[in-house]
Amino acid sequence: MISYISSLNIPDPHSGVRSLVILGSTGSIGTSALEVVRKNKDRFRITGLAGARNVKLLAAQANEFRPAVLGVLDHQLAGELLHLLNSDYSPIILYGVSGYVEMAGMEEADMVLSAMVGAAGLAPTLAAAGSGKVILLANKESLVLAGHLIRQTCKETGCVILPVDSEHNAIFQALQGHDSSEVESIIITASGGPFREKKADFMRNVTPDQALAHPNWSMGAKISIDSATMMNKGLEIIEAHHLFGLSPDRIKVLVHPQSIIHSMVNFSDGSLLAHMGVPDMQIPIAHCLGYPRRLNVDLTPLNLAEIENLSFYNPDMQAFPCLGLAISALEKGPSYPVVLNAANEICVEEFLAGRIGFMDIPALNAKALVEHNFSDMSSLEDILELDLETRNIVQNWIKA
Repeated sequence: MISYISSLNIPDPHSGVRSLVILGSTGSIGTSALEVVRKNKDRFRITGLAGARNVKLLAAQANEFRPAVLGVLDHQLAGELLHLLNSDYSPIILYGVSGYVEMAGMEEADMVLSAMVGAAGLAPTLAAAGSGKVILLANKESLVLAGHLIRQTCKETGCVILPVDSEHNAIFQALQGHDSSEVESIIITASGGPFREKKADFMRNVTPDQALAHPNWSMGAKISIDSATMMNKGLEIIEAHHLFGLSPDRIKVLVHPQSIIHSMVNFSDGSLLAHMGVPDMQIPIAHCLGYPRRLNVDLTPLNLAEIENLSFYNPDMQAFPCLGLAISALEKGPSYPVVLNAANEICVEEFLAGRIGFMDIPALNAKALVEHNFSDMSSLEDILELDLETRNIVQNWIKA
């Protein structure tokens, strides 16, 4: 079970200022986090902001919040960013993986929001854990790839992870005040994405534009495609396993099209606790930023009287095979989720580029798992090596 931030020596958000590094500030999570900070300006100081390629947005954020350190993907982008900054503002600009890692371990930061997309977020997240930071985790791939390493590092350094994903944050809130021995199971809810009522035959002709059109949430391209294939729920099962210490058979998924109940916890006495709220990522972000207190996010509250119904049903495993692949990978051992995630990231890129079909994503993911033999994952280097190897293999399959 993840630790509680209340035991750590960080400023109370009502009596002090928390310093924050945001890795992935130009993405949907990062921009939502900065919106929460704007609404609570007296409680947070932005120490570092890192993006990837969107230097125009990063420059606008930097000129507003004026952190001491910025991060981008490469040296060329660092030069472009420099020319977009105000003349009276001269931050340190880092770049590349080493730059992100350095930012994650900055001594000045109390909290690190890990919101980079995909496997790229692993090394910085592990660096933040190694530095004993409070990690606001939105990069689920970090736990998918290296959950065992991150858990061990947290034990050694006192690092605390607070889950930003709406589903895991909902579970975290429902678990407050309860011992893990009282938990029967957890239920992760899924919107079902844009194809929740479609069958496998329909999926063969899905276009990228169709797959990107999520009905409930505003997300980046990669996460939107993962939602359309339901791979996101598979990755969330793996993430929940590492966050809450539950075996795969105690982690369930239910499709809930309204996205009002964000997840639930079944307790041993028959109680079922659910977290409800409007589908807006500012809510779980604010919960993590302010924990253990609540912050003002000034959103229109949920009006239950206006909701016609709340429906739930089991996911169609034939139409969405990625969900089953993730469960299988978790059960087989720590190297299999690494393979699955690497294969999936390549497949999503190739699908968005129009080089493979929608149902090629689960087909190639399955092939990667079948052809993999268990590998030792005792170090970050082992994980990154297998990740790169798998990406190259899948890319070669697609080219062929």
